[in-house]
Amino acid sequence: MFRTLYRTVLGPDRTRVLTKVLGRFRVPAFAALIIYGFVWAIIGCVAYVDTANPAGTVHGDGWWVLIFFVTLVPYVLLIWSPLYSWRLAAPGFYFISFLYEGDRAAAFQYWTVIPILVAVAAFYSRGIVVTATLITMAIVPFAEPQRAALALYVPLIVAVIYLFGERGRAERELEEARTSKAALEERARIAREMHDVVAHHMSMVVVRCETAPYRLKGLNDEAEKEFAELGQAAREAITDMQRLLGVLRTNGHEPEREPQPGISRIPELARPGDEAEVDVDDVPEAVGLTAYRIVQEALTNATRHAPGSKASVHVHKNEGQLDVLVINTAGGPSMGGGSGQGLVGMRERVAVHGGTLTVKSTENGGFMVRARIPLGDK
Repeated sequence: MFRTLYRTVLGPDRTRVLTKVLGRFRVPAFAALIIYGFVWAIIGCVAYVDTANPAGTVHGDGWWVLIFFVTLVPYVLLIWSPLYSWRLAAPGFYFISFLYEGDRAAAFQYWTVIPILVAVAAFYSRGIVVTATLITMAIVPFAEPQRAALALYVPLIVAVIYLFGERGRAERELEEARTSKAALEERARIAREMHDVVAHHMSMVVVRCETAPYRLKGLNDEAEKEFAELGQAAREAITDMQRLLGVLRTNGHEPEREPQPGISRIPELARPGDEAEVDVDDVPEAVGLTAYRIVQEALTNATRHAPGSKASVHVHKNEGQLDVLVINTAGGPSMGGGSGQGLVGMRERVAVHGGTLTVKSTENGGFMVRARIPLGDK
């Protein structure tokens, strides 16, 4: 109970739910919210002046400034957090309601504070919604006792909005779970592929250690023993990695027999009409594999979601980084399909090397994928 109260009144809120839900409509929606708050801020100021000055003279106590900002700021804050907006709106109205007379306070409450409470009901958990509703009804007074019955409508409205929002919350949680699952699956796949790269290097260590006595003349017994122990340790490491690979292998996944592709095979991915320019070949195997998979995924997405489009692939070094750029033109209607988690996989691959991934639409209706992967000391 106290934990829910803390989360409602003082706890942090990082949901940014409006931005996620509204998507590309967020700018006009935010503008409408601010205009709505601005209009009611003006109405509140005018109502206060008329109430305090029945004769129509200008009141000079300056409280109208407080009314204006306490009404408008919560709606600006609503853009980032409905919960933060409610925290300011409810107590703020508690104070300014004493400046009104008659039933104007009740009307002002319904058109300013209650819409923000409704936004909380639409996006937050049941505990926060119930707590916020009870606090609102407790600290926001009604102007007249006979209008107190209207308070019964507020929980009813909140309950209805909460039920409508429950589906959206469930969908968001399901999408987050899918994204998390896709990221874990992609990490396991990366680990399986990296196994081949690391095993190759370890095999080279074994070979060099075992052939050292024949390649290097004049080695004493201690040196030969040292090389033999290093070779044995490398062999044990390879065995341990193979066991780890068995843990990472999902049900039904067969071990891959072919060598992992590298940067030299990127031109093979180009479709008829595509342009592929790769002017670098001396990169670490793991980086080359990542570059290959990114280009492969980008071109697959172009084929699936922009059929008939043309793509250009450019891979080169730039300031100690491998720059992988794939741009496709606009194409026909999307054919759908796919897991929908391709971008998640690309981000995971680039993150392994501490790089960055940029994906965005182009001005001509196409799509751009750009990965920058540090090369280290290579």
